[in-house]
Amino acid sequence: MSRYGIENLPYGVFSRPNEAPRLGVRLGSSVVDLSTLGGLLNQHSLNPLMAAGRAQWTAAREAIVEFVAADPERIPLSEVTLHLPFEVADYTDFYSSEHHALNVSAILRPDAPGLPEHWKHLPIGYHGRSSTVVVSGTPIRRPSGQLGPGVFGPSRRLDIEAEVGFVVGVPGRRLRTTDFADHVFGLTLVNDWSARDIQAWEYRPLGPFLAKSFATSVSPWIVPLAALAPVDHAGQDPQPLDYLLPAGTAFDLRLSVEWNDTRVASPPFASMYWTAAQQLAHLTSNGASVRTGDLFASGTVSGPRRDQVGSFLELTLSGAEPVKLSDGSTRGFLEDGDRVTIAGTTIGAAGVEIGLGEVTGTVLP
Repeated sequence: MSRYGIENLPYGVFSRPNEAPRLGVRLGSSVVDLSTLGGLLNQHSLNPLMAAGRAQWTAAREAIVEFVAADPERIPLSEVTLHLPFEVADYTDFYSSEHHALNVSAILRPDAPGLPEHWKHLPIGYHGRSSTVVVSGTPIRRPSGQLGPGVFGPSRRLDIEAEVGFVVGVPGRRLRTTDFADHVFGLTLVNDWSARDIQAWEYRPLGPFLAKSFATSVSPWIVPLAALAPVDHAGQDPQPLDYLLPAGTAFDLRLSVEWNDTRVASPPFASMYWTAAQQLAHLTSNGASVRTGDLFASGTVSGPRRDQVGSFLELTLSGAEPVKLSDGSTRGFLEDGDRVTIAGTTIGAAGVEIGLGEVTGTVLP
């Protein structure tokens, strides 16, 4: 059974040669053109549909399921170009895996490992650059920057961050966790590329900047919330403040990370400490608004085991213990020509396994 059957139908934007981009849904290894359904589905971007609200999302999905059941033309993915599926308004990245935070602290701050005092009181995040969010398959040029006092050059410690992104449909401000399903259209897989040497030199005291802003890759597929099955959240101690309660929807997503076709890690999203609903509530708690096309990402997804981490910083202990790939070569961090693919699956609302798409990038010199 395909992970991209009628129970899933993630949205994307595609084009055939010499034709304009249009909306489609993935069905197996093909895409189904939605333009003949007209209206909000006859667009070059998901933004109009996302802005229309939950009632229109439900109506559109019902119409698409009926359309797909009638066996329309399937266009092989090998014959189309996939585009960025939505126009990115803003981008916010969080830091919500306790396992990742503890791993990074032990590696980078061995003299004082542990979580910052405020880590379990609020979802830590920072604002990224929407202009450098690119669709899967876009080559990633190795960034340059300051590497230390008087040193400027290409990053020698280029890394990935396997994340899950959430895409805002309906604008809003001062949202509660219970507003999540009325404002968030769906999710997508994210690779937030990171230059660890640039980051180590620049990040104190204000946090990530040029080490993270050069490229963020996203999957060409947006899985609608309606296709997903929520699960109970594990709970939090200490109890968060009222505006972060209830914790909201959690998802049992299973990611995989491939480095040059070698699977090196399987991060479990269910282990995340802060939920996407809490991230959205915190993001807007000071009166800031979200717009159609806003993307906010979970932060690196890491589990308790070495084979469950979502960054190569953790996987190789900052290069001290390189990983061996299937071709016999070893890596501490990314080399020019390396390719990384992040994919994912989950048990969907229909009770069957569905795919979350994939996000791939190849490093250029």
